[in-house]
Amino acid sequence: MTHPVLACRSCGQTDLTPVLFLGKMPLADRLLADSMLADAEPALTLTLHFCAQCALVQIAECVAPEQLFCEDYPYYSSFSDALLKHSRDNAKELIEQHKLGEKSLVVELASNDGYLLKNFIERGIPVLGIDPAEGPAKAARDAGVETMCAFFTEPLARELASSGRRADVIIGNNVLAHVPDLNGFVAGIGVLLKQEGVAVIEVPYVKDLIDHCEFDTIYHEHLCYFSVTASRHLFARYSLSINDVRRLSIHGGSLRLYVGHKEEISPTVDALLEDEQSSGVDEIHYYEDFAQRVEQIRESLLKLLRGLKDEGKRIAAYGAAAKGATLINYVGIGSELLDFVVDRNTHKQGRYMPGQHIPILPCDTLVSERPDYCLLLAWNFAEEIMNQQAEYIQRGGRFIVPIPAPRIIQEGSVEVH
Repeated sequence: MTHPVLACRSCGQTDLTPVLFLGKMPLADRLLADSMLADAEPALTLTLHFCAQCALVQIAECVAPEQLFCEDYPYYSSFSDALLKHSRDNAKELIEQHKLGEKSLVVELASNDGYLLKNFIERGIPVLGIDPAEGPAKAARDAGVETMCAFFTEPLARELASSGRRADVIIGNNVLAHVPDLNGFVAGIGVLLKQEGVAVIEVPYVKDLIDHCEFDTIYHEHLCYFSVTASRHLFARYSLSINDVRRLSIHGGSLRLYVGHKEEISPTVDALLEDEQSSGVDEIHYYEDFAQRVEQIRESLLKLLRGLKDEGKRIAAYGAAAKGATLINYVGIGSELLDFVVDRNTHKQGRYMPGQHIPILPCDTLVSERPDYCLLLAWNFAEEIMNQQAEYIQRGGRFIVPIPAPRIIQEGSVEVH
């Protein structure tokens, strides 16, 4: 089911340095149905490593992509209002900047349920989505978004290019981190992208992960964690240039890379490269105390939750997200601490969290059951969630935000523990 990767996924260097060992973890998006609860659940090691050669941070383990993404994949992007707005803004900007029209082609890699490409279709711009997950791909087609249910590879890129379907714009949001064959994927981008085209790639930013101790974003789907330094090495290998970059707050901190065949590097790229070098992102010492800080979060969160339970308080959680699975399993938060988890995604409701088997219920359960506290597992959408749950808060409910340090939020105020 899993095997360790003995060489860097980008440059092939074999001397990787361990940074964090999370122990054995379930597959984060393998939500369980009632019929699965009695079966033995896979528990696989999860170890973060650093490559001194190209500065790529990556996990050592590799699970077959077909197992992670194809069968019963529960993630549907359209359930997040914040993500929909983020995508609309991105699409509108690309349409205006690159003067896209009816003769253009926009290709999205890992297009999910068509949430982003719909914005181009509304403007009469041809699109193609590519996604291996059958459920989201079908939802996209049902919404009128042409979608191939496949993994994006260099051979697929050559097939599309030879049929005359080269892209003016390629979009890849939070997909590069999921790709076992980084080099084949980036080579495919080079093949599919027109000479004057732009590839717009969003990746989690490793500097935010380390600085804010976002260890819960580490799971078996997320193979790699990128800096501008590591990304530049990867794209340059295929004569692709990172010409611009933008830091984003979404998903706890991300980079949006603007990549092209021609080298037209903006001052922003140089500034971020200099900042990474001065911070030591390309050196192992930058990561050396990460494991210790992660352990401190585990200890303080457990102390907080156990203290509340000792006071007779009821605690639920919001967000059956992959990061939530990492957090509850690493910290050891089971049904003795959490009564239930709520999630807006109807595809997740009625299932159970991996590892701890906590039931996943609709969001209105927070108001009907009125737990005293709600652990915010999907903390990267904290503002959106708390706006949605205004009634729960008005009735006295409080949210616990676990990252970067456990703290209680009530009506906009923060109590640090």
